Amino acid sequence: MELKGKKREQSTGESSKHVGLMEAKIIAVNPNAEQYKTLLGIELAEDSKATEYLGESKDGNTTLRIDFWMEDNKFNNKFKTTFFLEDKVRQNKDETKTQYINESGATSWAENEESLKPWFVKREFRECHSGEGDLYDFIRVWLGGIDYMDADNCVLIDWKKLMKGNVKDLKEQIDGTFSNSFLALATIKSVIKDNDGTPETKQYQSVYKQILPTYVMKQFRLNDYSKQSVIDALKAKASKDLKIQERFVISLYGDYPCKDFFILKDMKEYDPSENVMSSDSPVLEGVSEDADY
Repeated sequence: MELKGKKREQSTGESSKHVGLMEAKIIAVNPNAEQYKTLLGIELAEDSKATEYLGESKDGNTTLRIDFWMEDNKFNNKFKTTFFLEDKVRQNKDETKTQYINESGATSWAENEESLKPWFVKREFRECHSGEGDLYDFIRVWLGGIDYMDADNCVLIDWKKLMKGNVKDLKEQIDGTFSNSFLALATIKSVIKDNDGTPETKQYQSVYKQILPTYVMKQFRLNDYSKQSVIDALKAKASKDLKIQERFVISLYGDYPCKDFFILKDMKEYDPSENVMSSDSPVLEGVSEDADY
């Protein structure tokens, strides 16, 4: 018998990219090389620095990178979001205010301890370190099974232990009693690189650092939060009147906007033609106030 057939195309090993809002869960925290292989399906090169989580800042302070790996419940894609901690107290630019954090993981800015709000100091508190605020904003949503109104709750991890690279307390919460699935935003990061003197745009799968409780997905399906008129109306609201998903939207479009490409709709496979960064066309002018971004 003569062997016949068409040569099968070889897979590049690169999965398709996705964009939009997804329900996800945490599957790994600062994985080692073996966990990269077994949990994430990634075999690291011998010289890879992916598992080197401790470091040192230019000021000589200890730093720690915390990688949270999540998996969405629709396509089973895996995404990584990263938090960088530095062993120094966090202050504003002119060093007139310090950020504080209490046992519940809530943060507050104040000139000194005496000027902190009464609700904040009902719990034990201390000065907040660089990166801790964003980290605990994330943890409080992920560990949404904790009753944060209970006077005995505590989510703070011992700082000295953490800055030795010990993230055991976080690893133990994966699929634990308090862990929840959550809403995350898959994005596309565009980076312009030099290709033999010619600028070339490379695109990478990414995920926005903030997450939300899953119940707010209903609000994104009912409301178009990408409309400029809606965004402007949210910015005009008093901070105390903003709902959790509205704060999320303001963070995306605010003073320090998300520079990645994203859509505030259910996650779908990424279509490069929808992203102006991947198109040869110039940025559109004369966009109406109700145009989608």
